Parts: sequence; C-alpha cells; structure tokens
Amino acid sequence: MMLGLLVMSGGALLFIPAALTRTYGLFLTGLFIIGTGLSILQTASNPYMTIVGPIESAARRISIMGICNKVAGVLAPLILGSVILTDADSLIKELQVMNVIEKAVHLNELASRVILPYILIAISLAALGFMILFAPLPEIEPEQENVRDEKDMNDKKSVLQYPNLVLGVIALFLYVGVEVMAGDTIGIYGRAQGIALSQARYFTAYTLTAMVIGYIIGIIAIPRFISQARALAISAVVGVLFTLIALHTKEYTSVLFIALLGLANALMWPAIWPLAITGLGRHTKVASAMLIMAIAGGALLPLLYGKLADISFIGHRAAYWIMIPCYLFILFYSIKGHRILSWKKS
Repeated sequence: MMLGLLVMSGGALLFIPAALTRTYGLFLTGLFIIGTGLSILQTASNPYMTIVGPIESAARRISIMGICNKVAGVLAPLILGSVILTDADSLIKELQVMNVIEKAVHLNELASRVILPYILIAISLAALGFMILFAPLPEIEPEQENVRDEKDMNDKKSVLQYPNLVLGVIALFLYVGVEVMAGDTIGIYGRAQGIALSQARYFTAYTLTAMVIGYIIGIIAIPRFISQARALAISAVVGVLFTLIALHTKEYTSVLFIALLGLANALMWPAIWPLAITGLGRHTKVASAMLIMAIAGGALLPLLYGKLADISFIGHRAAYWIMIPCYLFILFYSIKGHRILSWKKS
C-alpha cells in the first residue's frame, strides 16, 4: 500500500514539467504513473479490507473506503474546476478570435494553474505512504484467512478453476465500465443536451455524491438487513431502471438519472469483491490482481460509448443503451454466478 501511494506521488509530480512545457504526452504519462500506483494500492488494500474481518461484512468495510474515495472525488472537480476552469466558457470563445501569440500566452497561463494543486497532491500522497509504513496494521495471510474448503483449494491449481472469481472479474469489468460512463461522460452528455459548460463541469460531482449516499446505505444495511449478494442484485435492478428513464427523458431530467446511476453503482464494487474471492485461500493475491485488471472496463466501455455517440443516428443519449446488458450480467452474477463453485456439473 505504501509503494502504491509513493508511485502515485511521483506521477503527480510529473504534472509540473508537463504544465511548464504544455506537453500532452507528459500529462498522459503522469496519469499513467498515477494509475499504476493506484493499481498497486488497490491490489493490496481491497483483499486486505475483505479478509481483515468477517467476510460477510466486507462490503461494509469497503463502503467506508469508498466514502473516503468518493468524497475526494466530489471535492476534486469542484476545487480543481474553480482553479483551472473558472472562466472556461469565456476562454473558449476568446481563443477562437486570438492570434497565435495571444493564444499561446493564454494556454500557458491555463496550464500553469495545475502546478500548485498537483504539488499539494504529491506531498499528501507521500505523507500517507509513510503513515501506512509506520501504522500498526496487522499482517494477514490470505492462505489462512480465506479458505472455504482445504481439500478443494488443494485440488485447484489455478485461479481460473474458480467460477465465482472468473465471473466476478467479468462483472467487475462491466461494473467499472458503467461507473466511469456515468461519472465521466455526463459532462459531455450535458453539453450535448444544450447545458452550458459552466454547469456541466459539476455533473461528475453529482454522480459521486450519489455514490457516497449509496455507500452510507451499504454501511447501515449490510449485513444487518441485507446480504452482499442481495445488495448487488438490488443495485443492478436500480441501474437498469435509472438507465431506461434516462434513455426516455431529455435535458436535465435525463442528465439527473445518469447522475443517479452513482447510487445504483455504489455497492457493486464492495459486493463483488468478497463474492469473487471467497474461499480462494492461497490464490487470493493472484485473484485480487485479476480483479484490479478488470478496471480496464472503465477504459474500454466509455470508449465504445464515445464511438457510438459520434454516430449521427445514435447520438449521446441512445449510446447509453450499452449499459443495459452490463447491468443484466451483474444481476445474473448476484443471483447465480457467485454461487457457482466449480465448472463441473454436480
């Protein structure tokens, strides 16, 4: 976990030369390094939180992590938006009539605005890394803490022999895809609905706020009132319902229900993790890495959305139809998929 935080800190520092030179490739490299550190962090922290206590209440613990994650996600676009995009609408218009020299001066000034925020981010991540290093966290061996059946574990030589994991990776791939679509395409979708950028830039914060509300519900309800699997099933049904409403309404109403998908998506990550790695024992670490790799769904599915949205007879709203089969597979996993413990028919 410490290593992941320090790698992320290094990626944040790369934004300084990127801003000074206004080089897009450096910005992407910085983001790639931050993503690499985040992958290391998540590969360690998620299984740790899953098996550090009773696995039946793992979704509650991961939801607490999620609240911290999403509160930061709510604040980040608000803070960075106010610093970097405070005059975005007027700047876009001004750039269209500027000559080359004036445009370069304004773009250099705009790029320089990211330097101080990312210096603070880098310092904070490094400080957290060293706090993790010296914190009295207990060491946990998944081989001992996460075993369903000792004989079954010894018989299975590969993580691919666990259907609950393989199907869980697919479910997580689809979940991250729809979560990123709900959060990251909503601003573009709002613009396509004729909403000004000065308002649309905050829409991602609305999605993340809905996710925080969902996490709070999970902390209160799991496992006291509903199981992790039931919470996942309800979330998938709500996802289908809200997507259909967004597809059949317009303007602010449609955008609102895309934002409310954050509520449907909130408990999917916390619920899928314990269902996918339950009983894997010594395979838990590799399984965790596979689940983290499933985050690629957040890179690929929004890209597919963008390709569909650019097709004139489909457009931004109809492109959200790709969410429906994603939620339906997650619903299948919540009801039956996580219960399949062997590829062999019993």
